[in-house]
Amino acid sequence: MPLDTADIRRRNLGLVLGCVLEADAAARSDIADATGLSRGAVTSLVADLVEAGLVRESSAIAAAKGRPRVLLEPAGDDVCLVTALLDADHATAVVSDIAGDTLARVERRHGRPFGDPAAVASVLASVIDEAVDAVPRRIADLSVVVWAPVGGDPAVVLADTDLGWGEVDVIALLRDRSRSVAVFDRSISLRDDATVAARAEHAARGGIGSLLYLKGDSGIGGATVFDQTPPLVIGGALGHVPIVPDGELCACGQRGCLVTVAGPDILLERAGLTPFAEESGLTSALDEFIARVRAGEPAAIAAWSHGRTEIARALQITAMTLAPQLIVLGGFLADLAADVDATFASIQPHILGAGDYPTARVVASAFGKDAALVGAQRAARERLLADPLAF
Repeated sequence: MPLDTADIRRRNLGLVLGCVLEADAAARSDIADATGLSRGAVTSLVADLVEAGLVRESSAIAAAKGRPRVLLEPAGDDVCLVTALLDADHATAVVSDIAGDTLARVERRHGRPFGDPAAVASVLASVIDEAVDAVPRRIADLSVVVWAPVGGDPAVVLADTDLGWGEVDVIALLRDRSRSVAVFDRSISLRDDATVAARAEHAARGGIGSLLYLKGDSGIGGATVFDQTPPLVIGGALGHVPIVPDGELCACGQRGCLVTVAGPDILLERAGLTPFAEESGLTSALDEFIARVRAGEPAAIAAWSHGRTEIARALQITAMTLAPQLIVLGGFLADLAADVDATFASIQPHILGAGDYPTARVVASAFGKDAALVGAQRAARERLLADPLAF
């Protein structure tokens, strides 16, 4: 379907704003050269962005000939992007400016109340309001990222075994509990953490090709990014890949899933850290687990030796199916990526007559535990660029 005039202008406004954000300071002529737009069109588009408070003139620099070149810079002093992240241990809210710089961040444990999504949503609502109150600006985009599968229109959490959720309308729960969400009169994006994190990891490694992202937090999840324009990201319940034939019954209904032999709660239990997790929280307990593995503590080493073998086997199955160029480990697994890489490399096939079978390396996340937040912030900026004057 051909674009109408309004669509074309929205697209061009995004191109111009994107150039200013990317360069941090650019002249109108620079923008025209970068976008292929005429200088007259750029001048008109810049005027709209200046009126909207997204761009401003910063300084003039001498030109080789003719009038000085006036530079443009990002403005948006009264505009912000709000990104909220809900995982199975914490609720986090980040307020950033249109260039992506963090202005405020609030994080709080929610206590992992099993089967009570309203209680978890209340904690997330409180951190959103606290973060927004710290930076009183107009909200241009509000997005929520959750650690569970998401689907439907409007989007809802489909199910989660970590906290015993069925289908949950997280956005509706937040609108009932958060002042900031209640007054936001535009659509709110709800995304799962694995897909936004995977896309951020792929973007951080430009030109890598396809990428498999596996993350561990309360459970194990992941996504695959296929190298095309734009990148195709497909989420997958990688923690529920059956690894052990006729193994332990998983909450998902299958037997022998990866989470039943290498999930975070299983590793902590085998390392004797379950009481620590109950008192200090899952994140702190996983940090302690990593520290004990590195210190050579016998129980932690034994738990991790078994766990990393099962994770490597799951990666082997997935990699033989999807053939990624790179495998990225996120969450607490990022700190143990070198161990998984060594185990994964040791079990790869060697095809006679063809040399070593080409395999992917396993590396740590570029963003660690913040990968989903980084991905969600980038997605928010993309939405702003798609329609800069919508708010």
